[in-house]
Amino acid sequence: MDELVTQLQRKTKALADPKRAATNRWFFKTGKGQYGEGDQFLGLTSRQMHDIAKEFRLLPLPDLQRLLKNPYHEQRQIALYILVDQFGRSSSIQQKHQYRFYLANTRWINNWDLVDCSAHKIVGRYLREKPHDVLTGMAASKNVWERRISIIATLDFIAHRSFNTTLSIATILLQDPHDLIQKGVGWMLREVGKRDEATLKQFLNRHAPAMPRTMLRYAIERLPEAKRRAYMRQ
Repeated sequence: MDELVTQLQRKTKALADPKRAATNRWFFKTGKGQYGEGDQFLGLTSRQMHDIAKEFRLLPLPDLQRLLKNPYHEQRQIALYILVDQFGRSSSIQQKHQYRFYLANTRWINNWDLVDCSAHKIVGRYLREKPHDVLTGMAASKNVWERRISIIATLDFIAHRSFNTTLSIATILLQDPHDLIQKGVGWMLREVGKRDEATLKQFLNRHAPAMPRTMLRYAIERLPEAKRRAYMRQ
């Protein structure tokens, strides 16, 4: 399978677009001291990455780990696209291995788009009918990406109208100083509100005064304007 990984890497490099790569380096904050510091980009489009993932969809976990450790962002993202696809077609035993593989490799799932394309589709889906304690632990992690995984994974639960874990993780992360965590929590609260506005309002009535304004703005985005203004004044 090493040959297939080499083929995939050659294909991604052949599609490299330096102009798009430069834009991505700016967009994903790769400068010194920024959240994506040092990340490298080839400049592939989402469509190109999905097409390559489809072509190499049968790569085994050791090869996916090689891709996840690659310095190029797009190769890590392709590895996650493949893993998500495999997870959706796997037996429960295989899914257990894939879930554990994902958690063992969070070090390389190291930007918000990498988390957002995979956490709920693997971690959330696997834990849907299981205890969610692992997410509570991840919410307390020093690793910002593990904290983002902990809240984004709950999108799967939200989609099935189960909100308690989202609200619990949101409470743990309520004072998180990182902008990407504030946005992630606010986004998940907004998703709760799409399904059950009363549950969202109950959470906001209790916590809005203490919420960072970025988190609150994301959470209330779909509420009527008058209600949004009232919460922002708290």
